[in-house]
Amino acid sequence: MMERSKIIAILTGAISVILAIAYLIVVQLLDYRDMKPAPISQVDSPPAITISHIMSASA
Repeated sequence: MMERSKIIAILTGAISVILAIAYLIVVQLLDYRDMKPAPISQVDSPPAITISHIMSASA
């Protein structure tokens, strides 16, 4: 019985390490991409104008 517990512990540890390495690879891939700003056409302009108008009115 002890041998089976040991195998399960090693297997669980191996899965944990594999998930950790996969996570780090995914994070590196996402971080490696060039973050380009959104084109002006995709920026939501009317709310931005409304918010700046409210801010200037209250100031």
